[in-house]
Amino acid sequence: MKIKAIAACGNGMGSSQMIKMKINKVFKRLGIDAEIGHMSVGEAKGVANNYDMIFVSETFTSQFRPGKDTKVVGLKNLLSEKEIEAKIREALDMPAE
Repeated sequence: MKIKAIAACGNGMGSSQMIKMKINKVFKRLGIDAEIGHMSVGEAKGVANNYDMIFVSETFTSQFRPGKDTKVVGLKNLLSEKEIEAKIREALDMPAE
């Protein structure tokens, strides 16, 4: 299974790149093949249904109206690998470790 994901932040610049790196690290640790992009929340809203998972700050989750196959993952701490892993496990129905 290959997951297509986006890390989105308010303006799509540096912070989404840092979030992308953290998400990529967690997917690798979990042994999940993932292709991860990064962009602004505005851009992500327009292409959300082309992805399996969208990672954003919890404050932006209400702006998304994803299709049934797209999961919007709201994060409190965008750089917390522990939180990212917990949210990935929850979204993919994986058991917690």
